[in-house]
Amino acid sequence: MASKKDAYIAKLRAQLDEWGTEIDKLKAKADKAGADIQLEYHRQVDELRAMQATADQKLTELKEASEHTWDSLKENIDIKWNSLGDKLKAVTSKFQ
Repeated sequence: MASKKDAYIAKLRAQLDEWGTEIDKLKAKADKAGADIQLEYHRQVDELRAMQATADQKLTELKEASEHTWDSLKENIDIKWNSLGDKLKAVTSKFQ
């Protein structure tokens, strides 16, 4: 049986992978966009990629954390995850 920590990490990994796919789709749209909005599109995609990299780093920290310290890290990660999810939704809505 997987621990609470392992289940949480698996859930976050799946979400991060899904978001990576969505960011890839936004990048493809950005590459096809008109010159007038392409720069903004790419800026937003770059910002999302940076947030994704930070989230991935936090996920690695969580994996390496002891069972006793992961609860405190979890709170910080929840904030990062919510921020990335909200930003992705906003960018996706803006460029539909």
